[in-house]
Amino acid sequence: MIEIRDLQLLSALARHRHFAKAAEECGISQPAFSMRIRNLEDRLGVSIVRRANRFQGLTEEGEMIVRRARRILDDAKALEQELLATRGEISGTLILGVIPTALAFTGRLIKRLHAAHPKIVTRIETLSASSIQQKLDEGTIDAGVTYGDSIGTDLRMVQPLYEETYVLLVPEHMTPETGPIPWARVADFPLSLLEPQMQNRRILDRIFADQGLHPQVVAETSGFTASMVMAREGLAAAVVPRVLVRALGHLEGTKTLPLVDPVVSKPICLATLNRDPELPTIDALRRVVTALR
Repeated sequence: MIEIRDLQLLSALARHRHFAKAAEECGISQPAFSMRIRNLEDRLGVSIVRRANRFQGLTEEGEMIVRRARRILDDAKALEQELLATRGEISGTLILGVIPTALAFTGRLIKRLHAAHPKIVTRIETLSASSIQQKLDEGTIDAGVTYGDSIGTDLRMVQPLYEETYVLLVPEHMTPETGPIPWARVADFPLSLLEPQMQNRRILDRIFADQGLHPQVVAETSGFTASMVMAREGLAAAVVPRVLVRALGHLEGTKTLPLVDPVVSKPICLATLNRDPELPTIDALRRVVTALR
């Protein structure tokens, strides 16, 4: 009989693609980890891992086993949560993958979830839109807050959250303007933007390209915190989502100017896998989202 623990180890190995990192996550030594994978291969009579001097990936049989293992682990997690739910409490860890532009909104969403179900612990991972889709399909996150037009609906449930719009956070000394500002003017400022692989950056690059603009990018970051500090310190302006500025309030030494010509908006959604049975924690999150609308 295959043990749940072996499936957990194998799932961690598929996720990290590295024996030492997977062993560390699972809380055992690398030799013990490798031995359990070897024993699992012997028990099943197949090679699961392609080996050389380092991890070379999973065999075709290994990929199949991992897919089934994730479903089994998901069912085990659902069983534990359902048993607790029969006693009137929804608890467990809910793992959310969130794009950087939606972190402020997600904070408010989790506040509502905690108010309704205080025993749910939420873990937030800041990820790119493509990583959210991949990790959702792998089962390594429970839900994603991401761009609605970048997530497929096949085998997934997508719930609209809000429309993302943009403002220019600019040091006060850089401009006398106080009202809406066209995108063409944004290219005149030194800018701190997200890294090129992030969906938000690709959206901005497309806007600039469509208007034949060549922005002065002086810094690239993986999140908005550094960009907002640079704006406050007077170094660079930043294009940030309006929802973030509303959540944090006025930042001393800066101006917040709505961006127009064009007014750009992008749909943000909650994406979850269609499961049967559903995890009570995910069902609780969906109900909180429905109540927001």
